[in-house]
Amino acid sequence: MNWDIIADNLPRYLEGTKLTLLLTFASLGISFFLALPLAFLRNSNNRVVQYTVLAYTLVFRGTPLLIQLFLIYFGLAQFSLIRDSVIWPWLSSPMVCVLAAFVLNTAAYTTEIFAGGLRTIPVGEIEAARAYGMSGWTQARRILIPAMLTRSLPLYGNEMIMMLHATSLASTVTLLEVTGVARQISLNDYIQFEPYMTAAAIYLTLTFVLVSGFQLVQKRWAGYLQSRIG
Repeated sequence: MNWDIIADNLPRYLEGTKLTLLLTFASLGISFFLALPLAFLRNSNNRVVQYTVLAYTLVFRGTPLLIQLFLIYFGLAQFSLIRDSVIWPWLSSPMVCVLAAFVLNTAAYTTEIFAGGLRTIPVGEIEAARAYGMSGWTQARRILIPAMLTRSLPLYGNEMIMMLHATSLASTVTLLEVTGVARQISLNDYIQFEPYMTAAAIYLTLTFVLVSGFQLVQKRWAGYLQSRIG
């Protein structure tokens, strides 16, 4: 065992952990605000709108995230129109490409989670809001979105954890998050077990913190649903 090498590289793991958390929360934060309107559109009475959103979620949920990342990072560079455009300096950045792939992927899953949450809201709550004369925006802000989010918390918590673990794919396009650091140590020092075991311990710790925090949030905001089930 060569744990001395791991001890010497702990600062690199710390930097990798910071990048992992940045990718996780940036992706989740951006996708959250994208998924909110998309969830309403997913349940729209307009079939064209509904199926357009369905097509987006189907594509990004039906293909591996790694392939999506490669298509954005490597694939877009094949088109001269994109290379000559003003957005190329952004798309040539690994960080931007990784965030774009992560956001599009997790937004697709989150849209379906939120859309499902909307469909489980009792009709009586909506009718009561209409009886009070609430406008569509007021209904969404005061009734629909809060009810949707509380009902979606368990599934959304799982999506957060999946997104945390998915950040390990960023190492495939040169970003040194936790897995990238482990891979680099493995290649430089010719050891396999210790670097990846350390990375696994970091992911396990981050997952435990996320799960514990989310359980508190769920108990605070969706406790009435749990008591109803029990």
